Amino acid sequence: MALIKPVNGIAPRFGSDCYLAENATVVGDVVMGDQCSVWFNTVVRGDVNSIRIGNRVNIQDGAVIHCTYQKAATTIGNNVSVGHNAIVHGCTVHDNVLIGMGAIVMDHAVVHSNSIVAAGSVVLENTVIESNSIYAGIPAKKVKSIDPEQTQRLIEGIASNYIMYSDWFREEG
Repeated sequence: MALIKPVNGIAPRFGSDCYLAENATVVGDVVMGDQCSVWFNTVVRGDVNSIRIGNRVNIQDGAVIHCTYQKAATTIGNNVSVGHNAIVHGCTVHDNVLIGMGAIVMDHAVVHSNSIVAAGSVVLENTVIESNSIYAGIPAKKVKSIDPEQTQRLIEGIASNYIMYSDWFREEG
């Protein structure tokens, strides 16, 4: 069973049909929507500020979601995939976003809807990522625009797959 722990009297809250891997950690002021998944070795740490996560969000293996004390909460919208070993810290991620494997999104960055942060990218503090675009590199810069069909296939497809994967693990358990 996942480690779910209150901090300063505030316990995480979960919507319906969420899957938390046995060694995932979710602590403190975390509110998660419906049909979310938190995978193996993942940490969602709302100890020093709040973390708000929408519906249909998957936080993949080894990822860290955190915030900054008295400075930066973390908000993640609906239909978001946070790739393996990514760090999402003190920022706002809007709906329909893919944060690639090993990417880092830093305090006060804003990732607008229907966008992709490429694997291994570093989104510096206060960066604003445009809707319908792909950002890549260190520091992350816009590399191209994406159309709604690509958004549907890439971003929504991954989120839907992770709901299916969650069902596989629930069936085994």
